[in-house]
Amino acid sequence: MPLPKPPATKAALLTPVDFEAQAAPRTDKKSLKTTAVAEPATGSLNLHDAAASAAAPAKVPAAKPATSPMPTKAPSLAAAPRPRSRKPRGDGPPKLFVLDTNVLMHDPMSLFRFEEHDVFLPMITLEELDGHKKGMSEVARNARQVSRELDALATDSALDPKSGIPLAKTGHKDAGGKLFFQTTLFDIKLPDGLPQGKADNQILGVVKSLREQHAGRDVVLVSKDINMRVKARALGLAAEDYFNDKVLEDGDLLYTGVLQLPGDFWERHGKTMESWQQGGQTFYRISGPLVPALMVNQFVFLESPGAAALYARVTEITGKTAVLKTLKDYTHAKNSVWGVTARNREQNFALNLLMDAECDFVSLTGTAGTGKTLMTLAAGLSQVLDDRRYTEIIVTRVTVPVGEDIGFLPGTEEEKMGPWMGALDDNLEVLARGDGSAGEWGRAATQDLVRSKIKIKSLNFMRGRTFLNKFVLIDEAQNLTPKQMKTLITRAGPGTKIVCLGNLAQIDTPYLTEGSSGLTYAVDRFKGWPHSGHVMLARGERSRLADFASEVL
Repeated sequence: MPLPKPPATKAALLTPVDFEAQAAPRTDKKSLKTTAVAEPATGSLNLHDAAASAAAPAKVPAAKPATSPMPTKAPSLAAAPRPRSRKPRGDGPPKLFVLDTNVLMHDPMSLFRFEEHDVFLPMITLEELDGHKKGMSEVARNARQVSRELDALATDSALDPKSGIPLAKTGHKDAGGKLFFQTTLFDIKLPDGLPQGKADNQILGVVKSLREQHAGRDVVLVSKDINMRVKARALGLAAEDYFNDKVLEDGDLLYTGVLQLPGDFWERHGKTMESWQQGGQTFYRISGPLVPALMVNQFVFLESPGAAALYARVTEITGKTAVLKTLKDYTHAKNSVWGVTARNREQNFALNLLMDAECDFVSLTGTAGTGKTLMTLAAGLSQVLDDRRYTEIIVTRVTVPVGEDIGFLPGTEEEKMGPWMGALDDNLEVLARGDGSAGEWGRAATQDLVRSKIKIKSLNFMRGRTFLNKFVLIDEAQNLTPKQMKTLITRAGPGTKIVCLGNLAQIDTPYLTEGSSGLTYAVDRFKGWPHSGHVMLARGERSRLADFASEVL
């Protein structure tokens, strides 16, 4: 057994507490220090024992109860932490959110996204859900999932709908509020100009009635419909958009995949830098203040007048060090990909990702004319026909409206997708132009060979498929929802590369924004993964007319 602590001053005696502390469980230093300076055990017991206090009342100080030493407690009790209670974010009572039907059809799990606040569903919302549950579209699938979630919440017959159903009942611990259904007919009073039979106006009437019934509570309408929110605010009702599906609040905060190095990069990181060459490329191991801001497969560049430019990619981050690898120069004609060379810095970065066999997922964003589709097709044809790395190219894109039937177009699946693939045909004409000395027969043979390796598939029939050793191109990916993006990416089997192309400024799908697009979702989730990369193309290379039009129109 360890010896007790020595006395702090000369000629001081050890108290019995010091001896007992050696056999008691060890506590933190703070509690031991408090015990060492406390009063002897006899005086401490007099503060708690009523009989001892009655027998010797003069020993207990009555004038200074607050400044007297604290009674000595057991070390285990002194060190016991107090349980921390969960505090709501707001100071007042929980809010009551009235959900519009489009919120539930947009995100089936939106019921559980409001933390400690309560959720109210009008009866007309359930009626609209019932009307949209049939079909194979994404909206119909979401409506059916919402119905299943509501059924799981309302299965217990002992629950009273008027008192609310706990949303955490089905295992969603983050949802601390309750779910309320409209069980009575409200006395709806709206302006005479609004037709009473319209579903949106009935929901507005429910919100107005709830605000009158719950005067001391915030009643907020949540809707993805802009006109619905405008009408609510015109009537003096609180209305908000559904923000939980947004990955980023501002599209300008999206990861670009490119970082410009500061001008003093070599001065601040050159002292501890290690460099070596392998496979014709130069590697740099750096350590310094810039390392925490880097991500794997992020491109860095340093362009300074009078010095050689540095174009590299981050290949490894270990602790406080990072490894940079110089790039292959695809701007030179000797490194052309299926006859295509990079015309600017970002295109060179993109071709390095597209031609890398270790990069399984690539996303390219940029405005019209930046060369996204052309470079991707060139890289795919080069790796399918020349390198034999993949067996074929599979091209798909979103048909707006998303998930609906292609239409009553004649022909097979590829022929039905033909009207949506005009951009693909335009780029294939450029790539199949080839050498003019081959003649008409040679160009026709090349086009037949190229088209035999490209398969056009519809998004509607992707569920359940698995692609083995394929080069998958997803065009117009900005119109995908996060759920659809997950469905497509999880189709990848061994040896498959998926490339997502899109322009976040051209979103055509209703209720999707730059912050909630599936492309934004994928870029934000895949950044930093060693087998993925992203580049935001900034400069258009289509023509001088297109570049000038994009600036002035």
